[in-house]
Amino acid sequence: MEPGRAVASGVPLPPGGGGGAEASRGTAGAATMTKVVVAVDASEESLHALSWALDHVVRHHPGASLVVVHAQHPADHFVYPVAAHGLAYIPPTAMESMKKTQEENTRKVVARALEVCAQKQVAAKAAVVEGEPKEAICQAVEEMHADLLVLGSRGLGMIKRALLGSVSDYLAHHASCPVLIVKPPKAHAKGTGSSA
Repeated sequence: MEPGRAVASGVPLPPGGGGGAEASRGTAGAATMTKVVVAVDASEESLHALSWALDHVVRHHPGASLVVVHAQHPADHFVYPVAAHGLAYIPPTAMESMKKTQEENTRKVVARALEVCAQKQVAAKAAVVEGEPKEAICQAVEEMHADLLVLGSRGLGMIKRALLGSVSDYLAHHASCPVLIVKPPKAHAKGTGSSA
C-alpha cells in the first residue's frame, strides 16, 4: 500500500487495498457502489485522499461515477463585527473583491482536482456547494445519493480537534453514506507531529 492510511466507515475495500483501514458501520456490497464523492479543498491532504480513492476505490469499481465536491464559505462568513453592537459595514466593492477572490480560489481547487482525475484517466464531475463545509458536504452527499464519501484528514492533534472541530469527524458521524477518511502519508504526519 502507498504511504497514508485510510479509516473506513462502512466501506467495502478491495482485497489487499485496505491496509490500515478500519470499518465501523459494517460492510456494504462492493457491487452496489455507483457514486463516489470526494471532498476537496486547497490542502495537499485532500488531493492525497482523491489520489488514494482513484487508486484504491474507483479502480476496483469501474462502473462507479466520481464527483469531486468543494465547499465554499458564503461571502458573509468573512464579515466580522467591528463594534460592541455587533454590526459591520463592508463597502460593496470590498465584498465584490472578496467574492471574486473566493471564486478564483474555488476554480483553482476544482481544476487541480479534475487534473488529478484526468492524469489517472478517470472521468469526473465537479460540484461546488456553498456553506459551512461540514454541513454543505453532508447535505450534498445526501442530495447526490452517494454510496461513498472520501475525504482527507488534516492530521489535527487532539487539542486542535477539540477546539476547532474536525470536518472529517463530523462527516464520519453525520453523512448519509459510508465515509472513508484518508490520513496523510506517514512522512507528512511525522512532519506535523500529530495524527488525525
